[in-house]
Amino acid sequence: MTEHLKQLRERLAQLEDLRNAAGVLGWDQNTMMPPRGAPARAESLATLERISHDMFVSGETEGLLDAAAADLDGVAPDSDEARLVHVTRRRFEKARRVPSDLAAEIARAASIGQEAWVQARADSDFGVFAPYLKHNLELARRYVDCFDDFDCAYDALLDDFEPGMKTREVERLFSELRGELVPLIGSVLEHRDAVDASSLHGSFGVDRQRLLVDEVVRLMGFDHSGWRLDDTVHPFATGLGSGDVRITTRWDETYLPSGLYSAMHECGHGLYEAGVADSLQRTPLGNVDSLSLHESQSRMWENMVGRGRPFCGVLAPRIGRLFDGAAGEPDAEALYRAVNRVEPSFIRVEADEATYGLHIVLRFELEQDLIEQRLSVDELPEAWNMRMKQYLGLDVGDDALGVLQDVHWSAMLIGYFPTYALGNLIAGQLWERVHLDVPDLDAAIGRGELAPLREWLREQVHRHGSKFSAPELLERVVGDPIAVAPFVRYLKAKLSDVYRIEL
Repeated sequence: MTEHLKQLRERLAQLEDLRNAAGVLGWDQNTMMPPRGAPARAESLATLERISHDMFVSGETEGLLDAAAADLDGVAPDSDEARLVHVTRRRFEKARRVPSDLAAEIARAASIGQEAWVQARADSDFGVFAPYLKHNLELARRYVDCFDDFDCAYDALLDDFEPGMKTREVERLFSELRGELVPLIGSVLEHRDAVDASSLHGSFGVDRQRLLVDEVVRLMGFDHSGWRLDDTVHPFATGLGSGDVRITTRWDETYLPSGLYSAMHECGHGLYEAGVADSLQRTPLGNVDSLSLHESQSRMWENMVGRGRPFCGVLAPRIGRLFDGAAGEPDAEALYRAVNRVEPSFIRVEADEATYGLHIVLRFELEQDLIEQRLSVDELPEAWNMRMKQYLGLDVGDDALGVLQDVHWSAMLIGYFPTYALGNLIAGQLWERVHLDVPDLDAAIGRGELAPLREWLREQVHRHGSKFSAPELLERVVGDPIAVAPFVRYLKAKLSDVYRIEL
């Protein structure tokens, strides 16, 4: 490694340390911080953001980048060194256009807005949250105004969560996905009485749920020496390096899948964070740029594993043992069919795999309307409720079940939502590939042996961190760009099996 590359890595390592410090403060705010700590926490996060932003966009960083790039002559373009310079340069060129004052204010508003959302959601009162959302959208538009090289305003926001992805490409993929999902859902709902999910509703003590979740995530790869699992209002995962992974879930004593599948989802994220190669730690390559890749991991573990027939054979006896018949002593087949029942519902994170994509399309459309000011914040609840009726046939009864259910807009994560559905598509492609590479995978999962899947994902996806973009990694692993068809094939096969119909 040249001296310039060494100096660049040292500077970037310091920036990663600041990022992790902010990550710990954010994790604490969502899990342990007393509510009255919110104002001070917002200022701390704003200060950290200002310091790290100024340091990153400084002339010293630019000089080190230029010098390191000049040292790359003859270095393989896929080497860690070349990719580090490439990824850092892309982030630098975007960040340098954003004033430090704006970057700090966005961090402050995200912290304050999140606390306002928690209270508004608890009270099911959108009016309490509306002023904070108006401020956040104003900041988002100011952020967009920093750039003049995107096709539309939403591109600048989407790019933060899925680098290089364009709004028009998401619209194309979502149009194709919606065209597949709507008739599929219609066909399945004609047979809705064929699957009974009543066993999932009842009385499930949180202490017993914790035992179940602990067993399951340890099977996945959760390690108490390097992980934490905590309670929160809206589940999330945070990686502070491969040896400090923090995941969260929330509990519903009347609905068993809520805590279990949220934990599996977040553990999927955690496995990605824990699996990044040691050589990439404390560099920009050590934290994952593509949220679509990240969501492909969480959605795969939650649904393709967690709701798959083989793993239901692992879950069923544990549920029966822990809940003393509260879940109707489900056998594996009954559990498999119950957890895959298709039924339009209000809450995105608890939606079945078929209707989930429509939840994302709804949010994607509303975000664009808000950013482009085709829709005002005051009109948002009505627009949300109208689309819920249009897409899912549901009448929203209150704000907590509707427009206030997700944390993203309060935390300045505008542009994140599309990555969930894109993650489903990528998961479908990876699921097909891993079954070709590991032919006995289902049998292993049925024995509770999840290491073959985990290690395949670590080798093919996790260890690379942000070294490759999502299109580049997909080309390397599956040989194709992101596509709708594999996910639809998977979904049709599963639901044909669950409902015992031809789809």
